[in-house]
Amino acid sequence: MNEFQRRAVKNRIIVVVLVVLLCIYLFPLYWMFSTATKSKVDAFALPPKWVWRPQIDNFRNIFYVGAGGALGTVRGIEVKPKPSAFLRQLGNSIVVSFVSTLLATFLGALSGYVFSRMRVRGKDDLLFVILSSRMLPPVVIAIPLVMMYRALGLFDTRFGLIIMYTVFNLAFAVWMMRSFVDDIPPEYEEAALVDGYSRFQAFFKFIFPEMRVGMVATAIFSLIMTWNEFTFSLLLTGERARTAVPSIAHSLGTAGVNWGHIAAGSFLMVLPVVVFTFLLGGNLIRGFTFGAIKE
Repeated sequence: MNEFQRRAVKNRIIVVVLVVLLCIYLFPLYWMFSTATKSKVDAFALPPKWVWRPQIDNFRNIFYVGAGGALGTVRGIEVKPKPSAFLRQLGNSIVVSFVSTLLATFLGALSGYVFSRMRVRGKDDLLFVILSSRMLPPVVIAIPLVMMYRALGLFDTRFGLIIMYTVFNLAFAVWMMRSFVDDIPPEYEEAALVDGYSRFQAFFKFIFPEMRVGMVATAIFSLIMTWNEFTFSLLLTGERARTAVPSIAHSLGTAGVNWGHIAAGSFLMVLPVVVFTFLLGGNLIRGFTFGAIKE
């Protein structure tokens, strides 16, 4: 076997390994979608059915009836569909997650620039304090937070969740953006300051555009953490501002857990993050290689 043949065999092996890993990675999504589009009989069939007739009853029941319900007739009387709370909860997830992600990313960019460029007394101690805010499990501070939110009138409000998620992601955003700013040559703003720009103008005109790649990478991770957050959404909200994640966990039918309902809701919850990450995936890759910038 010559060198060309060995290289071709090696490439084929690499392709096979990558295909196997991709199948393993995508299998949970396939199983989620298949469960969401199967009937209860097909979903619990043993051995599992790999070929089935897709249906949309689980998706329809999410938006029109309560968890575990079904549309149809009862004793010959047509049951009219009733709007469920899932659509409102999904809207809460979209508004709260995207707004808090934008705020955390923007504030993290400003703070990261300060920690990277400015001489701040006790900088390392402040960074450790910021990082330590992520070390405590949310359950540890749940009781005082609930009491504080009730006293301030922030309980069961979108604004209260936005504040909480912004603070929750800010530590991660500060550390991420500080590392990105460290990789930007300081000569950029030094040249701008020499040309008569103020520090504020130099930041937004020359440094901020260079930070966009890092901000996109930070925003993607912050959005994923916020979108999937469960504890704060469950404890700091009632029925009005609750997001979709706790509602999916409460999908209980009269005969137990309605797995088709949960799978349909989970699939709908996955789509926005997948689309957002797919659209900005190129910036995410560039963000990982941002440290390769040379002066």
